[in-house]
Amino acid sequence: MTTIPAGDDLRTALLACLAVPRWADEVAGHAPFASAAELIETARVAATPLPRSEIDQAMAEHPRIGDRPTGTSPAAGFSRTEQASVDADDAELAAAIADGNRVYEERFGRVFLIRAAGRSRREILAELQRRLALDDHTEAGIVGSELRDIALLRLGVLALQWQDVPVPESATPDSAASQDAPR
Repeated sequence: MTTIPAGDDLRTALLACLAVPRWADEVAGHAPFASAAELIETARVAATPLPRSEIDQAMAEHPRIGDRPTGTSPAAGFSRTEQASVDADDAELAAAIADGNRVYEERFGRVFLIRAAGRSRREILAELQRRLALDDHTEAGIVGSELRDIALLRLGVLALQWQDVPVPESATPDSAASQDAPR
């Protein structure tokens, strides 16, 4: 059984996933949700597509790829987890991403955004370099899709936290923790 919040609690949780008030209001307006799948589908539809003004609005909440997110907000916590990768301590790779971020910001006037969860820094750098060659309209569409995908991943994490299902006694703390990790 899932205990998905409603009202202001749900809206606050949604804004940590995607800082777009119109989207959060639209999704929260459909509550109560019978399941996490229903919530996530409603969120997907409400974020497809995101207009340019909402992309710009949401981007204010996202740190640069490679920077350690600061603060204690739920959004910052999500970013810290999402940007963790096995090659995070590679200084050469970090420098290449920082250079790529600088070029991207000069080219597009915003930070580079990508769903980092499940990707290595090398994969992120390759995508950053590929996207530098795109026109602004195409890139904005990709950023909107990435914002939506990040929001849906974050909602999935929250849905796991909202589950009211006891952990079997045979489960170890490590196996229970791995179920909460974003994929």
